[in-house]
Amino acid sequence: MIARTTNGRQQFPGSMRFLHWLMAAMVLTMLGIGVAMVASLSDYHRLVSIHRPLGIAIMILVVIRFVNRQFSTLPPFPASMSPQERFVAHASEILMYTLLFVLPLIGWGMLSAARFPIVLYGALHLPPILPHSVMLYAFLRRSHTVLAYILFLAFIAHFGAILFHTLVVRDRLFSRMAPWRVRAR
Repeated sequence: MIARTTNGRQQFPGSMRFLHWLMAAMVLTMLGIGVAMVASLSDYHRLVSIHRPLGIAIMILVVIRFVNRQFSTLPPFPASMSPQERFVAHASEILMYTLLFVLPLIGWGMLSAARFPIVLYGALHLPPILPHSVMLYAFLRRSHTVLAYILFLAFIAHFGAILFHTLVVRDRLFSRMAPWRVRAR
């Protein structure tokens, strides 16, 4: 991932901050819906009718976000972050981008392998991307579940690291992605 930084910029560009917070809300919603789908059979069909189009929207937005990132100037990490912390932050970023793209793709493939219609809204359907196969469906379903747990853990680690830097280290790491404008020090 190309990461251009400059010492003059204190925050990510507004477009990146907007996409970050929009996707954070969407991912939290998806994780909640995913848990509810497993826990409640009575609401399953209603929940899955939200889960499918939201997953596709996340997949599209992560591509837009990735492209936007390639053409944006990024603020530097705080000086308080060690090279190891910067490496972990960058690696976790790649992991989350990958999962946010791969999970919806696996879900689409899973539904295709089961011959389930992939309804986005009303008569708008996605075409199948894999052939019908019960074995492939079972493998993709399990993969989707495992990767969703990994995404949840990555999300918690990301949130925990931001809380640590904001409340303990107090190095203004959160201000880089704060939804509001932050004045330069």
